[in-house]
Amino acid sequence: METKWSLRLIRLAAIFGLLGAILGSHMAGSGSYQFRPIHAHILVVGWLTIFAWGIFYRVYKVKSSKLVAAHGWTAVIGSIGLTAGMWLNALKPFDINETFSLVFYIVGGTVLLISFGLFIITTFMIDTKEDK
Repeated sequence: METKWSLRLIRLAAIFGLLGAILGSHMAGSGSYQFRPIHAHILVVGWLTIFAWGIFYRVYKVKSSKLVAAHGWTAVIGSIGLTAGMWLNALKPFDINETFSLVFYIVGGTVLLISFGLFIITTFMIDTKEDK
């Protein structure tokens, strides 16, 4: 289970890394820093945090596969929800309803907070037995 989630999270992190680099390149080229908070969250949450969680699952065996899956899904949903919700709320593209974009942003951030909480629990559920 950890190997599957490790690869999923690292692949998602790579996508976030590319999006963050593209956004940074766009800001530099245009001279506009309107996307700065979104760019920062894409890189810190999407690239760094998701990548670190992927590496954690590559290194450690966790005693509960259900906990790994719960953390993995909340990480995916929360990171995408937070960053997409932040973009929708801050820039208001496509004439999306303001209440919808705010709720999307809040729900994404809340799911990400739950993911961080689950990760804390996960760190205490690692299998410390060494193979001999």
